Amino acid sequence: MARHDILPISLPPRGLSRTEAAAYIGVSAGTFDQLVKDGRMPSAKRINSRTVWDRRKLDAAFDALPDGAQEENRDDPWARVAV
Repeated sequence: MARHDILPISLPPRGLSRTEAAAYIGVSAGTFDQLVKDGRMPSAKRINSRTVWDRRKLDAAFDALPDGAQEENRDDPWARVAV
């Protein structure tokens, strides 16, 4: 039985698989692997044969990422114009 069939919607799982963790932060699994490798995302925990990422640690790591919108638009004068 799938976990989403067991847990109520109001109680998301604490441990996420690699693909779930990647989707949770909004990137592909390959990008997620690179973020873990370079330390921007936490490493996984092992529970017997399963590899899972702690959702709370993902939240903290995501919060620590720099805000890129300002950085990307620094050289674009139109980015500062209100629409």
